[in-house]
Amino acid sequence: MNRRERRAKASYAGVLLSQVAPPDAARPAKLDDVYAAATAHYRRREFAPAQSLCREILLRDPRHVRSLVLLGDMVQQDGRNKLAVKLLGQALALDCGNAAAHDNIAMAYQAMGRRDQAVRHFAQAMAQGLGDAELLVRRSAAVAAPLARLADARPRQLRLAELLGAEGAGLLAGEILLLALLRSRVIHDSELEHLLTAIRRGLLQHAIEGGPPIVDALSLEFFCALAQQCFLNEYVFAFGDIEQAQAQAVHDRIAAALEVGAEIAPLDLIVAASYRPLHEMPLAASLLNYPWPDVVTAVLAPLLIQQISEPLGEASDRQDIPALTPIDDVTSLEVQSQYEENPYPRWTTVPSAEPTTIAKYICDRLDVSPVAWPNSRFGADVLIAGCGTGAHSIDTARRFPQSRILAIDISRASLAYARRKTRELGLTNIAYGQADILKLASLDRRFDVIEAAGVLHHLADPAAGWRLLLSLLRPNGLMFVGLYSAAARQSLATSRAFIAGHGYRATAGDIRACRQDLIRHCGAPPFRDFSSTSGCRDLLFNVMEHQFTIPQIAAFLDANHLTFLGFEQLPADVIEEFQRRFSGADARRDLLSWHGFEQTHPLTFGNMYFFWVQKGDPEFTPRLSPRA
Repeated sequence: MNRRERRAKASYAGVLLSQVAPPDAARPAKLDDVYAAATAHYRRREFAPAQSLCREILLRDPRHVRSLVLLGDMVQQDGRNKLAVKLLGQALALDCGNAAAHDNIAMAYQAMGRRDQAVRHFAQAMAQGLGDAELLVRRSAAVAAPLARLADARPRQLRLAELLGAEGAGLLAGEILLLALLRSRVIHDSELEHLLTAIRRGLLQHAIEGGPPIVDALSLEFFCALAQQCFLNEYVFAFGDIEQAQAQAVHDRIAAALEVGAEIAPLDLIVAASYRPLHEMPLAASLLNYPWPDVVTAVLAPLLIQQISEPLGEASDRQDIPALTPIDDVTSLEVQSQYEENPYPRWTTVPSAEPTTIAKYICDRLDVSPVAWPNSRFGADVLIAGCGTGAHSIDTARRFPQSRILAIDISRASLAYARRKTRELGLTNIAYGQADILKLASLDRRFDVIEAAGVLHHLADPAAGWRLLLSLLRPNGLMFVGLYSAAARQSLATSRAFIAGHGYRATAGDIRACRQDLIRHCGAPPFRDFSSTSGCRDLLFNVMEHQFTIPQIAAFLDANHLTFLGFEQLPADVIEEFQRRFSGADARRDLLSWHGFEQTHPLTFGNMYFFWVQKGDPEFTPRLSPRA
């Protein structure tokens, strides 16, 4: 699917595709009807009437985001990129989380040669839910050609020049969406992983054999992006003993050059960064001020920031993280060790969040109003229990900006990552601390909201940890919980049996080897976590994991007087299918109905149940207030 096809397929807010009847003379057509007509013309590639209708809407409502996005899309396709940037910029000022606006403004910037802005907006589009990025990249001419060469040569390994063709890496660097992918998120597509692994191997061979210097900025930019991807996935791409020895040789000659102040080839640095993080190298900090030519320095800067400045800053920051509780439980110490070695996940971009209140958020997402939570209530005390690397706490802080958030985790490495990202985003309503959930009874605080997503199932006794958190929750307080689904994780049984049978350990080398063997013999598990070292360890090698069924969750809620408000993070098509089967007004809050649905659709919840509950006031039994 090319980008024109994607645009034709895209559903801009689910509008009707039929042409509307002309309005009667006494009353103007509703804006939704005019927009539906504009979209119908757009789908038929009739841009002139579609643009006219969008302008009509904007005359009546200049803040009509969908019309700004659709008009910006069309003028961009017409080659009027400056106007597209203006229109789409207006749309993003009104709705900063609009994936289509980010996608289209990125294409406009790309056409204008403004590569950095294009990469930034493509990355944000993916963070906001642009779902076909890897497919689009794989089908682009720049990527399809080397993929075909690789397939034709299999099992023979190709040298870099043979793999990339006469155009070299410059053609790949021109695919801005690919650069955004490499720099901002872990690649999940197996064909792209195979290609990137082959390019890295060819680049290493080129450096070892002293091939012709690669000096053009575009090629170096692509190879830097590849190294950044390797850092993001924590060097999960496979390599053999010979390749490892060659990478070590490049690493050693850079280290030797740093010791004596000798010249360092930029390509050597990129190759080294593709196999091991640069901050682990002796004297790594001196690379930040190395006297390369200005054009090379500009290309290398993002790589040096990612692999030296940021990790060294995090390491320095760890000593300043307050310890809120002791950590001495045996299981807690094992879990701590895992996430100190592999902070999870290593993310770069979080979706934009529209500021709102907690009650309105739940009302909008779950179609229910929690008791004693008026929509006008902005401030709240929030505990994020098990914040990991901070994506969750940052999302909560941006979504509920007047809330006061305490985010805790057992891993200082994870907390340092979270603190750095929080500072980068200028957020001031989050305080971080190291703590063991099992010891939080000593915390002299109570909270209106507690979020514990993806943490309780790593405790030796999840129910005890859950009850302890509830003791910190005020009456009528809300709790967001994420627990592994036993039904969904049954899909991992074959992989885990394979791992046990072959004796793989939770080391980086074993995880790399295990992934390749699983792909060959069992197929990759259906979860994105398989595509990074920390993710794969979390998925398949976790030191402690409990799984849950919906009846088990229901029993805990009943025993602890909690009201189930609803599941979150379910795709729209799943909800529609559920409601076709269970049509009652309160079916979405009936756990037994969801249990029945999951029995026939085991991957309904993906990897994990995410849901909200409300704690009862001691004075009365909680009830649900239906949405007005």
